[in-house]
Amino acid sequence: MKFELFGREFKFERKSLSDPGDLEFSIFTRGSSGLEVQAVANAVRLISEGAATLDIDVIKRGTADKTDHPALALLRSEANPWTSGYELIRDLTAQACIYDAGGLAWVNRVSGKPVEIIRYDAGTITVQYASDGSGEPTYSINGTAVDAANIVHVRGPFSRSPVNLASNAIATAAAMEKHAKHQFENGAKPSAVVAFQRGMSEQAIKNAKAGFNTAYAGVQNAGKIVYLYDGATFTPSEISSVDAQFLELRRFQTEEIARAFNMSPSMLGDLTKSSYANQEQKAKEFLSYCLEPWLCALESAFNRALLSDDERATLTFRFDRDDLSRVDLATRANAINSLIASTVLSPNQGASWISMPPHEGGDVFENKNVTVKQIPTGAQNVE
Repeated sequence: MKFELFGREFKFERKSLSDPGDLEFSIFTRGSSGLEVQAVANAVRLISEGAATLDIDVIKRGTADKTDHPALALLRSEANPWTSGYELIRDLTAQACIYDAGGLAWVNRVSGKPVEIIRYDAGTITVQYASDGSGEPTYSINGTAVDAANIVHVRGPFSRSPVNLASNAIATAAAMEKHAKHQFENGAKPSAVVAFQRGMSEQAIKNAKAGFNTAYAGVQNAGKIVYLYDGATFTPSEISSVDAQFLELRRFQTEEIARAFNMSPSMLGDLTKSSYANQEQKAKEFLSYCLEPWLCALESAFNRALLSDDERATLTFRFDRDDLSRVDLATRANAINSLIASTVLSPNQGASWISMPPHEGGDVFENKNVTVKQIPTGAQNVE
């Protein structure tokens, strides 16, 4: 909308909270989305993409038996004609990491069966909680009330997103990035300064500059001793203690952001305190303490929205955590062999862990590493 006032033209643009920008987000969440900080974007990607890459099944409670369910196709293949199951899980988790309201999606049912899951942009699906302290939610889509049983809702801890919980640390990191950007854009910091005595003509300065560059500039002249004349002084530029401390502070902000997501700074690319000896342990800590709670939150949200009351008594969604260790084939093979030898797994079950087909006789639980010699009936031991 445009209008003119006192000879000046003003323009107003209508904004929608269904797709908030940084300004709208900062007004209603007391902070920015945080994704402009690389450490935050990397943390959100690690969690959301890590969850979305895992296989998901519906199993019988208390067992490892898998069963078919109509909702599985929505999470494995296509959640709707324009969104894959991978994208749905990834974006739901990313929304929960960024927004206090969490990740929200609507389940479309036909004859009581889920036929598609639609994830909306932040602000389209709104949630309000009962004022009696029970925490019971009511949902609406663009102002129209919808049944809570048809809403997939993934929330972070403390009813606040990790990005909001770390808003001060993220704001500090963003400010330091802007400071570094302006420092390099606007700062004048030559590699060295050559000062001449007063009284030298412009041509003399040009001659001195040309001679200096010829003698000392370039890779081929690196490390040569510099000889000055006519009272000139040479002052090399060095990184001050303040500049070095600035780098340390930027690294510390990465650590603060990592703490907000409950992960090691090494997962965000800061290898200062990492080594070959502890890197594997830090990866395990990421799986156990950072990713696992989000997997449980996703499973609970799918159970509530995609299973009926009767189905929830006997069935549950379950991500295959074992997919996370497939990178280490040697360790994986040793573990499978040990489980087969102790008759916890059959050979065919072990083969399924590495996507190998079953073979005849592979369903028998036995330790083939031990050979039992049978004595014929009626035979006697002779010493």
